[in-house]
This record gives sequence, C-alpha cells and structure tokens, in this order.
Amino acid sequence: MTNYAPRAKNGIAWAAFWFGLAGLVLMPIPLFIGFILGGGLSLVAAVLAVIALLKGLSREGKGIAPTVFAGIFIALTWTGIANGGGILW
Repeated sequence: MTNYAPRAKNGIAWAAFWFGLAGLVLMPIPLFIGFILGGGLSLVAAVLAVIALLKGLSREGKGIAPTVFAGIFIALTWTGIANGGGILW
C-alpha cells in the first residue's frame, strides 16, 4: 500500500478564479448594476490574484493556472466596462 502526500492547494487562487468569473458574468447587467457588482467583484479578484500569484511562486508554481485564468476574466470584465458594459442599456 502506498501513502500519498497531500497535495498543496492554493485556495486564494481558486477564490480569485471564482470572483473573476462572477464579475465577468454579472458585468453585462445594465443600469450601473453590472458596473457595481461586476466591477467590485473583479477588483476583489485582482487583489486575490496578486496574493495568489505571490503565494504560488513561493510554492514552486502551485495554483498558477487558476490565477492566470482569473487574470483573463478580470481583463475581460474591465474591457467590457470600459466599452460601456454594465452602465447603460
């Protein structure tokens, strides 16, 4: 019987991933609701992504992939907001 070592997980990276995805999904809601919800969640995701990236680099790359995807979601959300998404109809 072999004993497996527990995998090191980066929970902050996954939190950034889910916050970034939620921000991207909520951003298109009109009348400033999407701007507030999507933009707010993407800001939280950005802070978490920076923390997760630093934590992942100190753990030899654990949790880098969800952090990269969170960064992509954040960039898409901010691009959508810059183009008028979540502000007007």
